[in-house]
Amino acid sequence: MSSISPWLGAGRVGLTGWILLGATAAQAVNDLPGGPAVRQMSYAKPATQIAAQMDWLHSVMMVICVLICIAVFGVMFYSILKHRKSRGHKPADFHESVKVEIAWTVVPFLIVIGMGAMATKTVVAQKDTTNADITIKATGYQWKWGYDYLKGEGEGISFLQTLDTSHRAMSDAGQPAGDDYLLKVDNPLVVPVDSKIRIITTATDVIHAWMIPQFGVKQDAIPGFVRDTWFRADKTGDFYGQCAELCGKEHAYMPIHVKVVSAAEYTAWVDAEKKKIAARADDPKKEWKLADLVARGEKVYAANCAVCHQANGKGAGPIKGLDASPVVLDADKGRQIAVLLNGQNNGAMPAWKQLSDTEIAAVITYTKNAWSNRTEQIVQPADIVAARK
Repeated sequence: MSSISPWLGAGRVGLTGWILLGATAAQAVNDLPGGPAVRQMSYAKPATQIAAQMDWLHSVMMVICVLICIAVFGVMFYSILKHRKSRGHKPADFHESVKVEIAWTVVPFLIVIGMGAMATKTVVAQKDTTNADITIKATGYQWKWGYDYLKGEGEGISFLQTLDTSHRAMSDAGQPAGDDYLLKVDNPLVVPVDSKIRIITTATDVIHAWMIPQFGVKQDAIPGFVRDTWFRADKTGDFYGQCAELCGKEHAYMPIHVKVVSAAEYTAWVDAEKKKIAARADDPKKEWKLADLVARGEKVYAANCAVCHQANGKGAGPIKGLDASPVVLDADKGRQIAVLLNGQNNGAMPAWKQLSDTEIAAVITYTKNAWSNRTEQIVQPADIVAARK
């Protein structure tokens, strides 16, 4: 569900700034443009009209509530002090007053209606996802985001967004560093400025939430359901968020990075991405040499698998290691292929069908021949093609 106030003052990321300040007393932590600010106590600086309206609504509602509080408690405490028994006052003896009862019913009703009317305009605008320039599907995985450009310029582009491995290593070592700690990703979501971007959210395993405070956007991503939201960034730059729904032990390692660029820069980015897609479109019938597949698989592993299974293949906690794994060492390559295509353990190991046949073959071959797994076994793209059928 979407919310009129995704974070109060970017509360969750803002809290990260406070924690980092205490944990890294020896080094300075600065405000992150487009992200959390040190000692931030209010809303994040808006980068869309919706976010600006939410900021204004929050301020107006706060003023109204404070004035009501002052009026009510002012009258109450005045009466308590001025009409107390010790000063000789005696309680009045009267029955109900129709005029007073009408007043204290009608006045609060009008106030609530007025507050609701102001908020309704923003809520209705928040829900209007029609006439989008670009439509992007955001899929939540444990613990990364997948993006598919469905309509508009860039249609056909898709990629995964994962926490940068260097930041995971810093976290594991207990040595946080940098203003963008745990917010740096490998592939930012790129969109053009001044364009209406519709975000369709869903998930493959548990409930996640796609949230960018500066955009005024927070939308749950629910397995088996499709929800949507939208934003129109009115300035270029980098904007950060995090999964805002507790989604498991790696919840803290699921950042969101949106890069807003000019129309010309976006067109250039689309052209470059399509060239990359064409380059990756390998012939599944091609017979690869072991060394070539291992080299390519190492890159696929670093981008998609190392965050959970670790660079050394040992895994961590409930995440099973791949080094000396019986499934990886098994001469029946179909077992490992099935795991990558279908996932296992109720989504703890997600399915990786979105990878190309060559990428899956390469990463399996890499794991079978990395670390102590010197099996000399090779999986060809054709094996993946056959397994998909």
